[in-house]
Order: sequence, then C-alpha cells, then structure tokens
Amino acid sequence: MSIDLRISGGIVVTPSGPVAADLLIDDGRVAGIVGAGVAAPADRTIDATGRLVLPGMVDVHVHTREPGYEHKDDILTTSQQAAAGGVTTMFGMPNLNPPTVDVTTLRDVFDRYTASSIVDWNHNPAPTKFDDIVPMAEMGICAYKIYMVVDTGRTYPHPAGTGIHDHGHLLQIMDRIATTGKRFIVHPHDQALMDYIEGEVLARGENTPQGYASAYAAREGVIWDTAIDVVLRLAEASGCPVHIAHIQTRRSIDAVRRAKAAGVDVTCEVNHWAPFLSTWNDVETLGPYALSYWVPDDNRAAIWEGMRDGTIDIASSDHAPHTREEKEIGWTEMWSAHTGTPGIQYYYELMLDAVNRGELTLERAVDMVARIPAEKFGLAGVKGSLEVGADADIVIADPAHEWTITNDDVLSKIGWTPYDGRTISARIERTLVRGREVYADGVVVGKPGDGKLAAARAEGPAAHAAVAAGSAAEGN
Repeated sequence: MSIDLRISGGIVVTPSGPVAADLLIDDGRVAGIVGAGVAAPADRTIDATGRLVLPGMVDVHVHTREPGYEHKDDILTTSQQAAAGGVTTMFGMPNLNPPTVDVTTLRDVFDRYTASSIVDWNHNPAPTKFDDIVPMAEMGICAYKIYMVVDTGRTYPHPAGTGIHDHGHLLQIMDRIATTGKRFIVHPHDQALMDYIEGEVLARGENTPQGYASAYAAREGVIWDTAIDVVLRLAEASGCPVHIAHIQTRRSIDAVRRAKAAGVDVTCEVNHWAPFLSTWNDVETLGPYALSYWVPDDNRAAIWEGMRDGTIDIASSDHAPHTREEKEIGWTEMWSAHTGTPGIQYYYELMLDAVNRGELTLERAVDMVARIPAEKFGLAGVKGSLEVGADADIVIADPAHEWTITNDDVLSKIGWTPYDGRTISARIERTLVRGREVYADGVVVGKPGDGKLAAARAEGPAAHAAVAAGSAAEGN
C-alpha cells in the first residue's frame, strides 16, 4: 500500500532543527520523516535535492479587503499571493465594510473565505459588541483584533466600529475575552498624544511623507510606548492573552521582555516593513508607498535584536494593499493617503534572505513565521510545524536562488510592491496546503474553495489543537 506523496532529497526543517531526510505525506498530513534509504512507496515523488523543505507560514495579520474594498484586493487574490509567498494559513482583519464585529458579519466573512480562499484561513473580528464576544469564539476564531487609533483626515484604514480607546472599556473587553481563552490582538496607539503631536506637524504645513513619518516616530515613539504599557498592565490585571501588533520601538520591546519575565501572556509581531522597508531613505524615495511607518535606526537595531532573542515572537505580514491613486495623494497630502503596504507575497522569502545574510538563524526564522504563531494562536500540532500528524502545509524553497522582485510578478490587484527592484537570494518554488499543491514553479495552481477553516475552540487554549485537527480532517 502506497502513501500519497514523498518529498525526497531535501533539508527538512523540523521542530528539532534541520535534517537531511525525506518527508512522507498521506491523507493531507505528515506521515513520516525518514532517511533516503527507507522504503515507502508513494503515488508521487517530488525531488527536493538542494532545497529547503519548510513548514508553511501562518500569517495572523492579513488585510484581505473583502467585503467593502475589493478594488484593492479580495480573498481570492490575497490567497493567491499567500500561496506564492509560502503562506498556508492566513488570518483576516476586521476593518472591512461592514466591519466584522458580530456573529452576522463574521458568518458572512466565513462564507466568503469558504467560497474563495485557496489556502487555509481564519478571521480576527473586533470585540466591540460585548454580547457577541463569546458567540464569535464558539464559531472557531483564534483571536480578536481592535485598534486604539482614530484616523485623522480620513475614515480608513481604521473605520468606526473597530476601535476601543477608553481604558476602562478595554479592561472590560479583556475580562470577557479571558473567559474564551482566545488571544487579543491590539493595534497600540495613544490617540491623545497623537492628536497633539500631529497637530503641531500639520500646523507647520508638513503634510508630507516626511512629516507623517516623523510624527508617528516622534519623541522616540512615545505614542506606541505609552499605549503598549497600558495594554501590558491590563493584560496582567485581566489574565487576557494579548498580542501586540506593529512592534517597532526599543522601549516597547524592552517592555514586552519585562512583561514576559513577569509571567504576562503576551506575544508580539514584527511586520515586513519594520526590518525591510522603514529607513529614512525609503521614506524619501518611495514616500507614501513605503508608509506604514518610519523606524529610526536605533529602533530597527532593537527589532533585529528582539527577533534574534525571541522577545519578538512572530513575523506577520500586515499585508495592507492600496491602489496607486490612494497612495499618490500622499506626496502632497500624506494624512489623506491610505497607509499600509502589501507584504504577504514576499515576506517569507525576505526572511530567508535575512537568514542568508546572517541576520537570523534558519530555525529562528521558521519559528517566527510558522511554529510560534500556530502555537500561540491555538493551532499547535496541526499547523506551523513539520511533525508526524500535523497538516502537510509545506514550502519548498531554493535557498541559493538570486532573483529580483518586480511589479510584473505582483499578484495583488494593485499591481505594485514597495520591493520592486530589490534583489534577494532565496526563492519559494512550491507551496502545499494539506498535501495539495497550490503553487508550483511560478504558477498558482490552487482553486477557489481549496482552503478550509483552521479552527480553534472557545473553551480555552488546551482545546484548540484538538478542534483544529478535527476541522482539518473534515477538509481532507
């Protein structure tokens, strides 16, 4: 009796480290990791000689733009980029139209993923309707998401209904989320400080990319640091597991490090733009196309330190596509431009390039993109690692393939990437979701609806993996 697939000759990156071995896949799961001489007849074999065989990325921070903003991207096009970028599970965000804030809007979004996604998925609703928090958990979500920010001069990308700004309200929400065992993703921001800081910048007439970048990084990132201090203290007070989005300052990283040492259940993420697209030169040459945010050099050094020592747990793309028209206005009216940058298609390869440059070990990079997000968001043993019994979510990459990213390769509707013209040293060749190829040799081959809900249970972290395993089994 044969198995479905054997991936032979590669370096398999397992939870215990890289090993020269063959990977066996059957019924959508990893069936074995064996030496080349071990007999195991397979219906199909992929030769991975000279290649890395990696777990697929679990990207917990993705803006699909559907429903409401499909002119930027939609679930299908985002999942196509995910497949090309080695992302096998993606979590969507609630800043949609209508925003995902209750059972009704969450059910609608789930139906859209079911029909369109070619990779596995989940979605992070905003817990702003108190009575819907527990029912949404029972639908299989892995996390919630809120913003502590109000947009100035625009209503997007942080629309009404997705924000919590009062600290008492924030603690009340954390108390309720703590009963579900889910993780609470927070976009930190001190709005009162930002109102003052950006008001001064705008009063000087600096409505430019440089003015915007300087405002958000002002006084060594005070708007981030004060907000994160509040979130960490409230997490300690409530027992709510929290996840800090957009970590980008030295003080914030130090605060997370101290909180972890004190036993607070906190994780944090670095988005693609922080280590790879946040220099002052990027701001001056790419302007609105580089913003997201400017990260001064000292803070960027702290980010790399935090990535290496494990303080920064997770690499998530914060994929945030906007059209050229929505960006171009930013050259002269940056506060009217839509901020955020596309990132899901190239983040894994940029991380592998960083490994080749000696910035990270391979094991650390894989932990950040795959193992740790799966573990911390309730999918341990199912997603994020190549181990027997886990879903066969696999990336095959050439670690010594130099190539140049161009806009011509972009699969997003927007048709551009801030990395256009950048040469990197590693390339993804194949992506498999539950043993099924969704990307091969430069072509997306997955079909809409191939992706399945990567579900977690409302009762708490201990039950997450078991339910996710059942969900994956039903999808095979």
